Amino acid sequence: MLENSALQTRRAFGVLFVAVSAAVGAGSVLSELAATNSMSAYWYAVIWGGSFGAVLAAAGPRFRKAIPAIRGRMKNSIKWSTSAKAINGISWAGPFAAISAFPSLYQYLILLGIGLGNLSTYIMMRKYSGQNNTEQLLVGAISLVALPVAFVIDSSLFATHQDVAVMVSRILIAIAYAVGGAYALLSRR
Repeated sequence: MLENSALQTRRAFGVLFVAVSAAVGAGSVLSELAATNSMSAYWYAVIWGGSFGAVLAAAGPRFRKAIPAIRGRMKNSIKWSTSAKAINGISWAGPFAAISAFPSLYQYLILLGIGLGNLSTYIMMRKYSGQNNTEQLLVGAISLVALPVAFVIDSSLFATHQDVAVMVSRILIAIAYAVGGAYALLSRR
């Protein structure tokens, strides 16, 4: 029963990760189209809200079934030590908070936050809860590996088209979540 529960939780995270991937991918492409057509900033909120809303609505029944398993895994962090919680929080929030100080680097800081946050959560879950959430490790590792890739692509291929460079960074995030989600959904353990 415990093995089945762990598999159900892994699959729940697979649904979540694939949904995030689809929403980020759609939002990235639609945002680029909005930028190309010089649409007002108002449309970016509509695009991103609509992308996540549409994907979550499409995944509706599967996502609703997944929520208790996702919530259950997240509750494990309550048992962590205060220092572990602080490290995990800084890993997630630090790079995102740094965007206000370094707005020109935001596409890299987002990749860093997703990479460090998922990697930190993987390590803490493994250490304190005995869980091997490989899908989270994959998202974190791919996001961190994508940092230099994004930098090279941004500074060479799209140096004069910063909007395309930002879209590429977002697509790399979508790929990271797609790989983690696919692993979780296809895993047999």
